[in-house]
Amino acid sequence: MKVLVSDSLSEEGISILKEHFDVEISTGLSEDELVEKIGEFDAIVIRSGTQLTARVIHAADNLKIIGRAGVGVDNIDVEAATEKGIIVVNAPEGNMLSAAEHTIAMMLSMARNIPRADASLKAGKWERKKFMGVEVNGKTLGIIGLGRIGAEVAKRAQGLEMNILAYDPFITEDRAKELGVELTTVDDIAKRADFITVHTPLTKETRNILDADQFALMKPTARVINCARGGIINEDALADALKSGMIAGAAVDVFTSEPPTDCPFINFDNVVVTPHLGASTEEAQVNVAVAVAEEVISVLSGGQARNTINIPPLKPELASVLTPYINLAETLGSAVSQLMDGNYGKVEIYYNGDIAEKDCRYLTLAALKGILGTIMGSSVNYVNAPAIAKSRDIEVVETKSEKSEEYASSIKIKLSQDSVSKSITGAVVAGEPRIIMIDGQRVDLAPTGYMVVSTHINRPNVIGPCCIVLGENNINISGMQVGRVPIGEKTIMALNVDSELTEDILEKIRHIDGIIDAKLISL
Repeated sequence: MKVLVSDSLSEEGISILKEHFDVEISTGLSEDELVEKIGEFDAIVIRSGTQLTARVIHAADNLKIIGRAGVGVDNIDVEAATEKGIIVVNAPEGNMLSAAEHTIAMMLSMARNIPRADASLKAGKWERKKFMGVEVNGKTLGIIGLGRIGAEVAKRAQGLEMNILAYDPFITEDRAKELGVELTTVDDIAKRADFITVHTPLTKETRNILDADQFALMKPTARVINCARGGIINEDALADALKSGMIAGAAVDVFTSEPPTDCPFINFDNVVVTPHLGASTEEAQVNVAVAVAEEVISVLSGGQARNTINIPPLKPELASVLTPYINLAETLGSAVSQLMDGNYGKVEIYYNGDIAEKDCRYLTLAALKGILGTIMGSSVNYVNAPAIAKSRDIEVVETKSEKSEEYASSIKIKLSQDSVSKSITGAVVAGEPRIIMIDGQRVDLAPTGYMVVSTHINRPNVIGPCCIVLGENNINISGMQVGRVPIGEKTIMALNVDSELTEDILEKIRHIDGIIDAKLISL
C-alpha cells in the first residue's frame, strides 16, 4: 500500500510508516497536482499546509484514510471524505503539554518584561527600572476553556501558587473542585482575574469571547494571553484596550490572519508576540507524527482508529437505516446544546419506535459529538466523545422504547443540571431530519441553517414585534412554528431564518414585552 506525506512531518512518524508501506514525500503540491497524484495512494498524511478540497477527495479513488498531524481539520473537506467513505483522523493530544507550557512561558515573559529587557540589554543598555515586573504568586488566573490544555495550564499555575477561576460550559461543579478551580462566568473572570488565558477552539460561540465589553470590565493591571486560536479574542478590541491603558498587557501566539501582516497591536511595547509556537516543540511534533502514523497503520491493516473525526464506517446493511438517524442525532445534540444556558451534568437520550430495535451506539456517539462539538469544535470526534463526557463528569443515559406515538421512530435529547433542563426531539420524515418538539412543545421544523428559538408568553402583540425586528434588519423568515398553550402561559416560537443574527438583534428581540428569552441556533 502507498502513503503520501504532503507536508513536513517528523522523521519518527515517517520511519514508522516506511516499516509498513511505500511512502512518498511530496510537499507544496497545488490542488491540480494533488488531483493528478492522489488516486494512486491508500492514505495521505498532512499538517496545516495541504488543502484537501472536495475536488481532491473526489479524485482519491483508492484513499482509505486522511491523517492530520495536529488538531484542526479546517483544511479538509470532512463532509466530502465521509461521503466517499474515507476516514479522517487527527492527533488531539500530541501537542497538549507543549501548548500548556507555552502559555505559562508567555505569562511569565509578559509579567517580567523578558523580551523587551532582553532586546534592551543586547542593544547595550542597562534599564533595570524600566522593566519592573510583577509576581504571579498569589495572583488570580482566569482560564476560559478547561479542556485538556486548559486543565494542564491550571495544574502548572497551581504550582506557581496562583488562584484559578475557570469558565467552561461542559465542566460541572464537582469536576471543577477536583481540578482545584472556581467555576464562574466569562464576565466574572474579566472583573476578577489578574491574568486571563483562553483555551477553546474557534467556534461561533467562542469567536470574540473576549471583546470590548469584557475589556471594559477588567482591572487596569490585567493581562491576557491567547495561545489557542486567532479570533477568540477580538484583536481590534484588544488593541484599543492596550493603547488606552484599559489593561496592562497581552501575550499572543495566534492571529486571525497568519502571518499577521496587518495586526493592530503587534508592535506595542506592552505586548509579547510569538509566531504560532504553541505546538512547536520537538516532542510535540514527534508525538503528533507518531500518533497519526499509528492510526494509518491500524486502519490500512484492517483495524480501528482512535481519533476519528467522521463517523466510523457502517456495514452496508446498517448504513441505509442508520445514516439518516446519525445525522439527526448529531443535529439534535448541537441544537439542544445551544439552547442550554450554563453547564449541565446529565445527558439523556431517548430512542423511541423502530429505531430502538437497532444498534444505537452510533447514534449516541453522534449525539455526544453534536453536544460537545458546539463549544469544543473539531477536538471532539465520534471516538473520543464518550471519554470527553466522562472526563467532565457528564452522566450519559440511554433509554429505549419500542413505542412511538406519531412517528415510526424518534430521538429525544435532554440536557439537565439540577432543576434546569432543555430538551429537543426529532424524527426522520421522507428521509429528511425534522425537529418535532422543543421542551415538550410540538413544532415541525427543518433543522437547517439558522433558527431563532424564543420563549414567550402566549398573548397578542408578541410575535408581530419580533417579526418586525427581523424585517427591519433585513432578516428573511423562511419558516415559523409556535407551540400551542393556553393564553397567558409560556410557549415556544421557532423561526427558520436565512441569515445569521447579531447579538444586538437578539437583544432587541429579548426586550420585546412578553419575550422571556431568545437564542440563535446555527446548524
